[in-house]
Amino acid sequence: MEDQAKVQYCLYARKSSESDERQAMSIGSQIKEMRTLAKRDKLEIIKTYQESHSAKISSTRPIFNKLLADIAQGIFNGILTWAPDRLSRNAGDLGVLVDLMDQEKLLQIKTFSQSFSNNPNEKFLLMILCSQAKLENDNRGLNVKRGIRAKCEMGWRPGPSPIGYINRSFAGKKDIAVDPDRGKYITEMFDRVIRGESGRRIKKWADKVGFNNKTGKLLTLSQIYKMLGDPFYYGEFEYPVNSGTWYKGAYKSLITKETFNEARKKLVVSKKAKWGSRNVLFRGIFKCASCGSTITGEEKFRKRKHRDPNRHVYYQCSKARNKQCEEPMINEKRLIGVLTKYISFMSLHHSQKIKLTLKTKIGMETYRKIREQVLLLKDISPGTKPISFAEYAKYVLNEGDDEDKREIVKVFGKYLFVHDKEVCSAPIGRFKSRK
Repeated sequence: MEDQAKVQYCLYARKSSESDERQAMSIGSQIKEMRTLAKRDKLEIIKTYQESHSAKISSTRPIFNKLLADIAQGIFNGILTWAPDRLSRNAGDLGVLVDLMDQEKLLQIKTFSQSFSNNPNEKFLLMILCSQAKLENDNRGLNVKRGIRAKCEMGWRPGPSPIGYINRSFAGKKDIAVDPDRGKYITEMFDRVIRGESGRRIKKWADKVGFNNKTGKLLTLSQIYKMLGDPFYYGEFEYPVNSGTWYKGAYKSLITKETFNEARKKLVVSKKAKWGSRNVLFRGIFKCASCGSTITGEEKFRKRKHRDPNRHVYYQCSKARNKQCEEPMINEKRLIGVLTKYISFMSLHHSQKIKLTLKTKIGMETYRKIREQVLLLKDISPGTKPISFAEYAKYVLNEGDDEDKREIVKVFGKYLFVHDKEVCSAPIGRFKSRK
């Protein structure tokens, strides 16, 4: 007991939030048991550390890293913990513990049933026990992957099934079955696409018939398009996603592969770009004058027989505030035209305000450049014709780069409004409440 009296302990309790340690004793139970042991053996506990974190990867536990730093600084020189695997299940953290023992900064590690001091045999035993915990982790990972692969080869995709199917568990077995409430709607949804219905029309139909997602909420447009592009419904799935490894499903398919391919051809979808990569010039700048929703932009490509596809950009109300909003769609070319007309009107009737804003927005260098290019005037001597904001705006909207075009619109404040294919500075009435 003399050696123990020299050791000042910290109590460390850990339980992983991952499923691999579901059976481990809770943190509260670990602390209770080790305090009882400390009281019985008259051990001095200086500090208690606890955390919920996996110990598979070294140097990722913030509390454990703090514990190691405190030992290195000499705040305490012993560790009290439930079992060696609470301290380490990886080679990196184990090596740090052994190094601290070699430096005689860590005199003892005491668990519920064992003690490890700074001598070769006990350090060797500590390394064996922690290495055994690492081996169990590694084998568990291999076994899980092997089990998932076997399940896929049997035709059952791991994880939650998509809308239209349910995961079942009975008599110790698990499988995937058609959802009796939603399965029939999946088949009809693909049939509607083949008949030429758009995603928005399908959403209206789904809302009307009560075709909801698994949480009971209305389907979003993005969910509908995701479902229409999921091969799972005709009996094939890829696992993991984007791995290129495909499996044949053992569940009942809701459509044929031919139906899926035909529906995909019917969908008017251009080359799919990553989110945010589309060059939609006025995204997020305009608001709907009828309901207050943001005006969104969408690219469409019209195929031509002997030339590259013709690109068009259309702007329309996102209907975020009012799903029944009837504001018509407007293409980008017309939007620039009505925007130019609106700016000319504002420049004529609010010239002083516009001049002040123009001066602060473009600066003298840009002023000189635009003056030369628009008015073909190289000198800016007194008495020469001044450049108007309307002329500047017309030039930029037709010849300038995208950033300059957006800045022109922002001169008029955070948002402009669109109503009946025209630009205005205020809504046509009070916005309806969000539905």
